[in-house]
Amino acid sequence: MTDNTPVAPWYRQPWFWFLTIFPLASITFGLTMLVVSVNLDTAMVTDDYSKEGRGINMAIARDQKASEMQVSGKLQLANRKAVLTLDTKDGPADFPYLVLNLYHPTLEDKDRVIQFNRLADGEYSGRILENLDGRWYFDLQGPDNDWRVKGELWLPAEHPITIQAKANVQE
Repeated sequence: MTDNTPVAPWYRQPWFWFLTIFPLASITFGLTMLVVSVNLDTAMVTDDYSKEGRGINMAIARDQKASEMQVSGKLQLANRKAVLTLDTKDGPADFPYLVLNLYHPTLEDKDRVIQFNRLADGEYSGRILENLDGRWYFDLQGPDNDWRVKGELWLPAEHPITIQAKANVQE
């Protein structure tokens, strides 16, 4: 009895494909993950935790100083112009300039900085270079960066935005 049935070539054997599909899939997935991980920015990862901790303590101290100064005011953003009225416990604020940092919640490249120039006691004016829409975190600080008031806002805003240092500051 001789078996003269022709044998199919190796690439037509179902067992070959069944046994090789999983290793090929894992190699493809591994190489894809390697390419993705090499090309992504790791800006969220820090390796100096003690420095981060000191920075958090300094931020809390700046927030507490703003609370002690009782910094409060109104911010009006319209037509690429920003107008800020700011008061402290001693009366209208008397700083040569102020800096407002606007942080986008998810995209670091959309963060903006607005510098306010003093017009009169407690009145400041600044320019916005582009239209800002959506949710933003803000950080208003003095010229010496020794105090700050932070919060959240939605733009465009129909009414003036209240800025006030919180009494119980927690990071």
